[in-house]
Amino acid sequence: MGDDGEGVIVSGASGVSGQVVVGVDGSASSLAAVEAAAAEARLREATLKVVHAFVWPALHVPLGPSPLGPDDGGLRNEVETMVAQAVERARAVAPGIDVTSSVVSGEPLATLEVQSRSAELVVVGSRGLGGFVGLLVGSTAVHLAAHGRCPVMVVREEPRTDGPVVLGVDGSLSAEAATDFAFAEADLRKAPLLALHAWTPWNAPLPAPDEGPYAAAPGALAQDEERLVSEAIAGHRERFPDVPVTTEAVRGPSRETLIEASRSAQVLLVGARGRGGFTGLLLGSVSQAMLHHAHCPVVVVRGDV
Repeated sequence: MGDDGEGVIVSGASGVSGQVVVGVDGSASSLAAVEAAAAEARLREATLKVVHAFVWPALHVPLGPSPLGPDDGGLRNEVETMVAQAVERARAVAPGIDVTSSVVSGEPLATLEVQSRSAELVVVGSRGLGGFVGLLVGSTAVHLAAHGRCPVMVVREEPRTDGPVVLGVDGSLSAEAATDFAFAEADLRKAPLLALHAWTPWNAPLPAPDEGPYAAAPGALAQDEERLVSEAIAGHRERFPDVPVTTEAVRGPSRETLIEASRSAQVLLVGARGRGGFTGLLLGSVSQAMLHHAHCPVVVVRGDV
């Protein structure tokens, strides 16, 4: 294993399909991501690829051991040891999976964005070694959620093995893609699915121009929002008949409602942008809030990839 190279560590049966990628940097957060990624790979019968973005070659600093130090010193050996430890952690969590590892010369975001093009899921920790004190989620996690070419899981706090898969529903294109992922995820985990929609009169769709601002009958808005949730999951129940589904349309702010639901969730699924998103904005305010404050791993799914 070396710069731009891959070392394959076989641990389990061959013939699996798909690939889960996890970014590692030696931080405690990235090791938690490795554990979550290994569990996801086992569920999906996929290979797991452990990736480290090695920035030092671009800075033209010495990579080998110092002439005055031990033979196993130096940045290159340190990185290879760190990646090997991450692989061992993955094998301990999910002994039956196949694991590969890669050290790639480059910046983390660009490296993981490239990796996401051939992955079904990319997993990262909420904060890396470069995180500033007080910064709740690392810049790589936020930017990758916005730019990744596949769903991105950001691991926050200690993952649960019980509780529902929670899906944030808002009727947007991204939420439709998140719904597909959420049903599949619940099916893999043998977990119930909670399709949750939070609304207020201020974030509900505007009435048609010929209806007037006060045309709706009392209670009609709440009924419309409940219908939105039902329509969002329509067709998925038939494809995933073994997934128990609960739907809720809650009057209240989206951020606070989803954060509270995440306390008892295994994982929270959100679209990258909601129906109130601005054109050109790749990551919406609600999805960003989940990355910063949710109490479980968060998967951000873009609807345009």
